[in-house]
Amino acid sequence: MENLIDYASVFKALADETRLKIVEMLSCGELCACDILESFQITQPTLSYHMKILTDSGIVVSRKEGSWVRYHNNEELVLSVKLFWNQITTDSETCICKTRNQKIKCD
Repeated sequence: MENLIDYASVFKALADETRLKIVEMLSCGELCACDILESFQITQPTLSYHMKILTDSGIVVSRKEGSWVRYHNNEELVLSVKLFWNQITTDSETCICKTRNQKIKCD
């Protein structure tokens, strides 16, 4: 991922309790939609809605296997998001606060 807008779309997709639970479930490995659905008190169309948001953001990848759709976390993107989060929450020379502090000097 190259820019903040891309990361923002991932964090937006994760800003829902159901979707966070789905990502957590997929951390154990690939699951079909029916297996995911069994863990929630939601309808199949509601699950499809959540899966579309997760797949559109790239955090979850789907693949068709016969009449089944199987999902798994995009491990490359998960790693990228972890690194990005670490970068923006750790003080460094390239931090926006360093740039801002150089411009603003209080006496």
